[in-house]
Amino acid sequence: MKTNPSLLASAVFLVLASPGALLAQAAPLTAAETDLKAKAADSISRGLDFLKKQQKPDGFWTSGDYPGLTALVAQAFIMAPGDHRKDPEVVKALDFIRKHAQKDGSIHAGRMSVYNTSICLAALVRNADSKDRAIMDAANRFLTGGQTKGSPGGAADGGFGYEAGGKNKGSRADLDNTVFTLEALRLYQDLQKSQDLPAGQQLNWKAAIDFVSRCQQLPGSNKQKWVSNSPDEKGGFVYQPTPESGDGSGGPPKSYGTMTYAGLLSFIYAEVKAGDVRVKAAKDWIERHYTVEENPGQGDQGLYYYYHMMAKGLTAAGVKSLKTKDGKSVDWKTELTAKLISLQKPDGSWSSTNGRWMEKDPNLVTTYCLLALEQLAAGK
Repeated sequence: MKTNPSLLASAVFLVLASPGALLAQAAPLTAAETDLKAKAADSISRGLDFLKKQQKPDGFWTSGDYPGLTALVAQAFIMAPGDHRKDPEVVKALDFIRKHAQKDGSIHAGRMSVYNTSICLAALVRNADSKDRAIMDAANRFLTGGQTKGSPGGAADGGFGYEAGGKNKGSRADLDNTVFTLEALRLYQDLQKSQDLPAGQQLNWKAAIDFVSRCQQLPGSNKQKWVSNSPDEKGGFVYQPTPESGDGSGGPPKSYGTMTYAGLLSFIYAEVKAGDVRVKAAKDWIERHYTVEENPGQGDQGLYYYYHMMAKGLTAAGVKSLKTKDGKSVDWKTELTAKLISLQKPDGSWSSTNGRWMEKDPNLVTTYCLLALEQLAAGK
């Protein structure tokens, strides 16, 4: 079937918001809300200006070895208010991504094929340029074909790791790579549907849901022996469904903020119903551990990725307010928006003093914050 470029461009609005986020018509803003909204718009503008100055001549940010990082920045431009798809920074970034498309459909520079391909596919879908149709179709085939099968004990089945083959096949699936992949595949499917195009190769969504469920501390639905019976852990998510935490302590895995939002998002991308016990348990954990001061369970480690995932997760779930464990109702959008604005540096960037997970890199962290603010703005 022939693709109509104008219709493809018109479909952008369908994929800019996270799947599952049906936004109600906003009530009139108060003076304080109007002021915060203006400050957020200024914050986004200054953040984009910072990133414009950091782009390398070849079109990438941070490292040419990871096109996924550049694709993440490109999405921050594409999802910003206004149409930035023709901005020179976006054009150069997308050309950089295209040149790393491989014959097998993956998009990478020699490593982390699934991680890079999933984020690059999401950027191409959100850009919605008909000339990328073949690359997007091939990336969809690569990712759906890279779903883990036959892992030891079956715990990793249905998930995704950094690589689709080689030494990691069947044993390295984790929730972080899985949520990026499910997001990209859901965006791709929504775009295909909006254009009345063939759906392409399909993911085993049931297997994906089962993998995500095996990362949740919920004894009723996760039968693995390591799952905690602690009320504090109930409903939270861990990085991998393994009996060790992975932090060297030798203890059982603990739930933490970013992975719990990743689990909630994964269920939404997989179209698990809002009334499902696993979804409700995830939301309950989030309410019990709500904070904008740290990444629950990790402190200041991965704090900005946590902000990014919080904004995406709660927006996609349509959550307007949260009731904390002390019974207080909080406007999480207002609190998170104000927190992000307060942390921005004079040059428009954000960065952390804790370097774990690359969070001393201002390009990456600024991108996380911009994507969070853009989700918050879209959800108002």
